[in-house]
Amino acid sequence: MKQREYLWAYSFIAAPILGFLLFAFIPLSYSVYVSFTDYSGYQTPVFNGGDNYVKLVQDELFWKTLRNTLYSALSIPIGMICSLGFATALNQKIRGIRFFRTMFFLPTISSVIALTLLWKWIFNDTYGLLNHLLELIGIQGPAWLSSERWAMPAMIIQGVWSGLGINIVLYLAALQGVPRSFYEAAEIDGANGWQRFRHITVPCISPTTLYILITAIIGALQDYPRFQIMTEGGPNYSTTTIVYYLFQNAFRYMNMGFASSMAWILGFIILAVTLLNFYFSRRWVHYE
Repeated sequence: MKQREYLWAYSFIAAPILGFLLFAFIPLSYSVYVSFTDYSGYQTPVFNGGDNYVKLVQDELFWKTLRNTLYSALSIPIGMICSLGFATALNQKIRGIRFFRTMFFLPTISSVIALTLLWKWIFNDTYGLLNHLLELIGIQGPAWLSSERWAMPAMIIQGVWSGLGINIVLYLAALQGVPRSFYEAAEIDGANGWQRFRHITVPCISPTTLYILITAIIGALQDYPRFQIMTEGGPNYSTTTIVYYLFQNAFRYMNMGFASSMAWILGFIILAVTLLNFYFSRRWVHYE
């Protein structure tokens, strides 16, 4: 009987280990090898030392896509501030609050492709909704997605909107977990609304803020589908992110070795940023 229990235990343990080996460890290990080779995906990889990494460092387009990726990440702080503002409003006892909460969360469960196509229509400079609304107040809207100057701001606006739903839900849950006794004590001490928000609300929800910040940064550094659908990286590579550039090298130019080296550089950047976030979080995140 005891042996059968051990057998079942090992069987359950073996499943995730096998899955990790097949779908994570082996592909990752192979991509490390490929990053040091000249490989098209069809022929046998040819070892070329660190040529791919040298080429990557010397590639001006790679640095431009990295800057574009960091530029697009401006949507993170803007989105977090907006999410906290909306969550604070939705945390009030007002009529129809469930309807508003549902409306804000609806984009989160909708198709990313459908929403991206919707925003492509909104930003259209000829018949788009945004320029039509601007015309009503006497403003000539720009060519949002076909202008080097305005394409990335348009993507940032869309990025802020697409991240609102889930962040609002997380902030709303955090706000409802702040003890009411803290606010009552602060009111007795004469603290005004801003002081209560700054010294009670913000510290109490700081673990949630850290979680949103880290996941949003990782998501932003890997952002890719909406750029392909809305701008295809243009105009003139102004919205080409590092992952979209990686995709082009891997599957359009069939330069798997170069793309693998780029993927590992990106992986180390994400790891470094995440570790820095955890390190500095000790100064501003408060746990009970």
